[in-house]
Amino acid sequence: MAFDYEELNEAAVQAEFETGERESSEDEARAHIAVRIVRMTFGFFLVILGIILMPLPGPGGVIVAAGLVVLSKDVAWADRALRWMRKRTPGIPEDGKIPPSTIIVSLMMMVAAFLTFWWLKNTFDLPIIG
Repeated sequence: MAFDYEELNEAAVQAEFETGERESSEDEARAHIAVRIVRMTFGFFLVILGIILMPLPGPGGVIVAAGLVVLSKDVAWADRALRWMRKRTPGIPEDGKIPPSTIIVSLMMMVAAFLTFWWLKNTFDLPIIG
């Protein structure tokens, strides 16, 4: 049984017309298929990278969330997983819009942690970094 690429191509264009952003021509539908493939590849890459980085200190969970944000435009399970993560994360409403006060407090905490680390390193001459 031979694989018919032309039939697959026609099915993909037809599906894009039905579920896409209402492209006006077949060329636009074909281009949008390519955009979706690139976006989904990048999203899966971010999710896998985040899962690999989970046991290490660092932003593994944030990278997984970023991958889910990218994938949620095209994949239903990623959208459900992202909503689940938003429900479980304190301070973030379900619609995903982070209040400006949360962003400001987070940035202030990061700056305070950096300055504290810098002060400790220079005051006590800690051989932590270089």
